[in-house]
Amino acid sequence: MTLAQLQKMIRDRYYATDSARGTAGTFMHFAEEFGELATALYRNSRPNKPPTREERANLEEEFADVLAWLATLANINNVDLEACMSKYTEPDRVTGVKD
Repeated sequence: MTLAQLQKMIRDRYYATDSARGTAGTFMHFAEEFGELATALYRNSRPNKPPTREERANLEEEFADVLAWLATLANINNVDLEACMSKYTEPDRVTGVKD
């Protein structure tokens, strides 16, 4: 699945309720999922304690949730995520790395 296909799937399934909720309400859901991802990342990176299968599965689920809510925010704000990613796919647009 491409990023454009993901964004379209999210739009097709959820746009009516997402747009009615609006950006502020949708961002709150995104923030909640972002927090859940932070917790899952912590549980999967503890020193001397490898993650359980359940913790690993939860980590993957939280990544999916964050990506889906990001696509939702993009949809209700008329942002094409695939086009935005040209920042990273076109040579010379982004150089260097953050410390």
